[in-house]
Amino acid sequence: MIDKLFHIINKFGRLTYGEDITQIEHALQCAQLAREDRAADTLIAAALLHDIGQFIDDAGNAAEQRGIDARHEVIGAAFLATAFPDSVTEPVRMHVEAKRYLCASEPGYRSALSRASELSLQLQGGPMTTAEASAFAQARFFEEAIRLRRYDDTGKRKNWAVSELESYRPLLERLIGDRAARETSDGRN
Repeated sequence: MIDKLFHIINKFGRLTYGEDITQIEHALQCAQLAREDRAADTLIAAALLHDIGQFIDDAGNAAEQRGIDARHEVIGAAFLATAFPDSVTEPVRMHVEAKRYLCASEPGYRSALSRASELSLQLQGGPMTTAEASAFAQARFFEEAIRLRRYDDTGKRKNWAVSELESYRPLLERLIGDRAARETSDGRN
């Protein structure tokens, strides 16, 4: 699975999807921000992999080139769910909702979004309603989704030297191994 992920990231990582940096730079910066924040390994993995759905079925080009929301967060979370625990996949699935939540609940948040994030926000439903925001705030992995969103917003710096993709292999292997061990002990395998 990790070889497959790294192949996908390396194959499509040079794309920008409307940002000033490449997708691989963005992924690595988000993971670096999570590391610096002393986040749990699961959140570091989520930060690294949160946009993997952009590379599946050309979802990353949907907003800018076709004017649609391809739901990359749902595609990515489903893809990752075959190997990773919910503590990785749920923040990935929820990171777009977290943007919508923050736009509705945090003054000034929306005005700081990048041009590409603002475009996708419009296609993703805009800021949450009060009822949507209240429900989202009660969701499991809410805090992790908000933290991931902040890494996503901040991980767009030009010329920032961060750790290489390969440096995350041991962390990802451990998470996949932990999930497999839990499933075996639970009798699911």
